Amino acid sequence: MSSREQATVDSELVALGARGEHATLVIIALAAAKFLIQIATAHRYGYFRDELYFFDLSKHLQWGYLDAPPLIAAVTALARVTLGASLTALRFFPALAGAVTVVLAGLIARELGGGRFAQGLAALAVAAAPAFLAADHLLTMNAFEPVFWTGCAYALIRIIKTGRPAPWVWFGVLAGLGLENKYSTFFFGSGILLGLLFSSERRLLWNRWFWVSAVTAFAIFLPNLLWQIHHGFVSLAWLRNHRLAGHSVQLTPAGFIAEQILELQPLSCPIWIAGLWFYFGTREGKPYQVLGWTCVVVLALLLLLGGRVYYLFPVYPMLFGSGAVLVEKALDRPRWLWAKPACVALLLVGAAVLAPFALPVLPVEAYMRYSAALNLDPPDIEQRKLGKLPQLYADTFGWEEMTAAVARAYRSLAPQQRIETVIFANDYGEAGAIDFFGPKYGLPRAISSHQNYFYWGPGDSTNTSVILLGHNTRLERDCTEVEQAGIVHNGYSMPYENFPILVCKGLKRPLKDIWPDLKRWD
Repeated sequence: MSSREQATVDSELVALGARGEHATLVIIALAAAKFLIQIATAHRYGYFRDELYFFDLSKHLQWGYLDAPPLIAAVTALARVTLGASLTALRFFPALAGAVTVVLAGLIARELGGGRFAQGLAALAVAAAPAFLAADHLLTMNAFEPVFWTGCAYALIRIIKTGRPAPWVWFGVLAGLGLENKYSTFFFGSGILLGLLFSSERRLLWNRWFWVSAVTAFAIFLPNLLWQIHHGFVSLAWLRNHRLAGHSVQLTPAGFIAEQILELQPLSCPIWIAGLWFYFGTREGKPYQVLGWTCVVVLALLLLLGGRVYYLFPVYPMLFGSGAVLVEKALDRPRWLWAKPACVALLLVGAAVLAPFALPVLPVEAYMRYSAALNLDPPDIEQRKLGKLPQLYADTFGWEEMTAAVARAYRSLAPQQRIETVIFANDYGEAGAIDFFGPKYGLPRAISSHQNYFYWGPGDSTNTSVILLGHNTRLERDCTEVEQAGIVHNGYSMPYENFPILVCKGLKRPLKDIWPDLKRWD
């Protein structure tokens, strides 16, 4: 090679490096913007029902819970100890997880051959999706699941490209943590396994590093598995009860797909559809077809088992990553260059229009006017009667007001009777609220037979009276006298969270004897 040719190659490498560095800055900037938006709105409205519950779980750390693996309680404990109990503190780690997902989507586009525009488009599609804006606003398992799935997808792409062992280890670690976060990671794992069998990369199943990865994931998941064995696999009983109770909205396959299009925002639909085509219909995508099969298998399992709409959301970052590569390729010609900024503008406009349905960016009354004007609301997840607000927002209202009303009923009792009285909540949200806000009002901790509270028991068995948060016929029939001592009402909360406060006096049996009859796992 002549010196001139060498100089040309060197200059091209420098230019490629500069473009790659610029793309990285774009991805980081989009991730940072999403993080700041999440943090800026974190304090709006109030604590979500599940956040109050997880706050209580974080004070009872163990290797498993009836309705969740242990990671969410550990993350909540970390936030509580290091950052505090404010809304912004509790929602810091979900916001951070959302930013990481944005980065991973951009990196997937890069690994699949995408340039600067593709990487930025993939990152923007995730950052602008209402599904991820909503999930990353709350401290729930749903905020962290996309990180583990997308991280595994990125590791698998690196495995296929390089054949190096290190990504296998990371795949195992992320898969194990994903299982400790949410059991739906089994859907993802099933998709990966079947995807490998269906694709040309089935050879990886016989790679010894595949089994190292599998053992790593199993070792991380093992403590929770042992907890389940020790407790007789109670989570399966809970899932069965939850399904029989019919809480979830059942959708037809067409309805399920329609909700996906809305939640990911319609203007991004061509990108993730192109992402599926990349894996199945292009020569460049064929080596990574396992990821396309993974998405298809997860979708099929959810349709077959009646899974909720948001269970599929974690597959989209890997689809946005691959789809952005095809979009870039289609627009990478002089006559279509104008379409690149147009794509970005459309995604941003779509995000701005739909953002109030995913984040509390508007005052509540303004949101209701906006929702009425567009005749649009977030999709119903559960078959419950709604009030003025969708459940996503309604479940953030009324908790402290409820606690204050209970405190007034508690203080109305004679001093000796207060000593002998416990506060019984009918569901985990109410119990979590009493435990969170109660100390401010001088209340004892709540007891409840719902979900994990049942395991924590009724406390002092010598209590002779109970403050009931709403009716509980099984408990009321063991009282000699029941009288109303107040009422809970909030116009923005879920309708079933408006109820009378009852004082149940003269228990006929100790609470520890009544307790098994009160168990509620649904």
